[in-house]
Amino acid sequence: MRTEPIDIPMTPRLAREAERWNASVKPPFVDPPGPGQRSVWDFPRPPAVERVLDRVTIEFGGRTVVDTQRCLRVNETASPPTYYAPRADIADGVLLLGQGLSMCEWKGRARYFDLVVGESRSPQAAWDYPSVSEEYSVLADHVAFYASRVDRCTVAGEIVRPQAGQFYAGWITSDLAGPFKGDPGTQGW
Repeated sequence: MRTEPIDIPMTPRLAREAERWNASVKPPFVDPPGPGQRSVWDFPRPPAVERVLDRVTIEFGGRTVVDTQRCLRVNETASPPTYYAPRADIADGVLLLGQGLSMCEWKGRARYFDLVVGESRSPQAAWDYPSVSEEYSVLADHVAFYASRVDRCTVAGEIVRPQAGQFYAGWITSDLAGPFKGDPGTQGW
């Protein structure tokens, strides 16, 4: 997995949270990373954004709906990264505004999209932030996808394993060590 960091403006709000976060203090159950792995417990709070330099694909309903080398990924403590595809690299006509809204303390209010290909429909398979916060403005014109709500996602040719649970949307690849939020017994994290 090849990535490069993207600088996020350190506003007073983010600086306060970063000051409270201590990456050196980890729960005793954290898996040690193997060779070539990063622990999701080393991901920061507030979240970091990286540019993904490898090819990312998303398939649904027998069609490749995303094929890009311009994804961004958001890394937040204890979760596998969430991948955001540029709107311009999403197949035309496959996203229909769906139901529901949610609020991210960092990025703002999200709206959801159903993914539709022919007769196949996956409700709330993707989301974006139409008025993304100043700090995360790099995510404007990008759409995030739940790996669990599509047929297949790949990063650098590796098939992604979806993060467990209905709320989380992380993409698990072999370069990550957990455990991950969403797994059984992680409700209190």
